Amino acid sequence: MNIDMSIWAGRTDPEPNTDRWHQQVQPFSTAAEPGTTLIGFCSDEGVRRNKGRVGAAKGPAAMRKMLASLAWHQSAPVYDAGDVVCDGEKLEAAHQALAERVAECLAHRQLPIVMGGGHEVAFGSWSGLARHLATQELRPRIGIINFDAHFDLRDPAFVVSSGTPFAQIAQSCEQQDWPFQYACLGVSRASNTRALFDKAERLQVLTWEDRTMTQSRLPEMQAELNDFIGRCDHLYLTIDIDVFPAAQAPGVSAPAARGVALDVIEPLIEQIKACGKLRLADLAELNPEYDLDGHTARLAARLIHTLTL
Repeated sequence: MNIDMSIWAGRTDPEPNTDRWHQQVQPFSTAAEPGTTLIGFCSDEGVRRNKGRVGAAKGPAAMRKMLASLAWHQSAPVYDAGDVVCDGEKLEAAHQALAERVAECLAHRQLPIVMGGGHEVAFGSWSGLARHLATQELRPRIGIINFDAHFDLRDPAFVVSSGTPFAQIAQSCEQQDWPFQYACLGVSRASNTRALFDKAERLQVLTWEDRTMTQSRLPEMQAELNDFIGRCDHLYLTIDIDVFPAAQAPGVSAPAARGVALDVIEPLIEQIKACGKLRLADLAELNPEYDLDGHTARLAARLIHTLTL
């Protein structure tokens, strides 16, 4: 495992108790105390296959750069386990490598947070969690909570891409006789075909559309989310940054014309974190090529900061 810590650099203040992330993050090792471990997934091959605009492979570096100078308020350690890099078009091999690294972190009592990369990251992330839980349980109840403008339920029989990960996961669950429990929050009706909505209904996906995710309906969403969490033993949180409005997140593969504001999504993320069942999280689709003054990278860094508090 090659871990380059040189990106963890930034401002240092002379006063006491003024540490920032770059002063606290350590390279991951199997001897590490329980904490959070960051893993980069440098891939936009899935986005290319999905005919999106590429550049998300540079997302992990942009997130680390923005995290580096954030003020340190964490009570548990944070580690960096380096990057999994997709070599050319070899996405399936990258998925396998990511699954192995996620499973290794979980085996050493870490909360892995994977920094993508396109949303093809989700299948590799989930595969690592599934591999870990399969050694402990016969039929784990894994709940997937996806903040996303897209269902990403396209048929992988045509091509595996950033648009297929949750269909791939559904197939894997069916093959293993595991329940498929999926919530997709922030869906844009304008960006998902009727066929995708029909498939989500068949799979009994908990769906909230972007136009319904408002401050006034936050208590209703929190109640439904709490019911969903209650039916799960383990949670996998995945955040496609294109769920946010383009004004908040311009640097993504597919900017949202409407999106869902951070002040609506952040309390839901805090609810997920506080429930005690979160085992894995990832962030996808940060595309620094199209970011404006680092707005999107700053947003991604804040989300990671929130998940590690």
